[in-house]
Amino acid sequence: MTHIIGQHDCKADTKGRVILPISLKSQLLPVLNDGFVIKRSVFQQCLELYPKQEFDVLMQKVMKKSKINRKYDAFVRNFVAGMKELSIDGDTGRIQIPRNLVEYAGIEKEVVLNAVFDKIEIWSKDKYEKVLAESEKDYADLAEEIFADDE
Repeated sequence: MTHIIGQHDCKADTKGRVILPISLKSQLLPVLNDGFVIKRSVFQQCLELYPKQEFDVLMQKVMKKSKINRKYDAFVRNFVAGMKELSIDGDTGRIQIPRNLVEYAGIEKEVVLNAVFDKIEIWSKDKYEKVLAESEKDYADLAEEIFADDE
């Protein structure tokens, strides 16, 4: 499993190209040649960039569910909407975000790459800061609820 961490402020150009900071690119070196998958997030209006091997693990979980079910069908349709395989340029560390995903996430110039263990969230900076501010008041309660079983 890949463990990537860190919040990185970047810039996107008008064509949706983003250059990964060296600190993030160096964390991805072990999986750089395996490829990546970019997709819409399920819970937020941002994008998720998965190393291909991590995405394959996620897809196995999705595919284990019942396929003869309307809710599954609706979920999968949205889950794969706009999904695309891509590569990271090994020399420059540049990714090309597809236009439809740039529009979905509202990405303009300021971008936040938020590395979360096995994926990188790609946010419009304004949306990221808004979501952080909104969830800050519930952060302590969420931590207690999530980790209550560990005592």
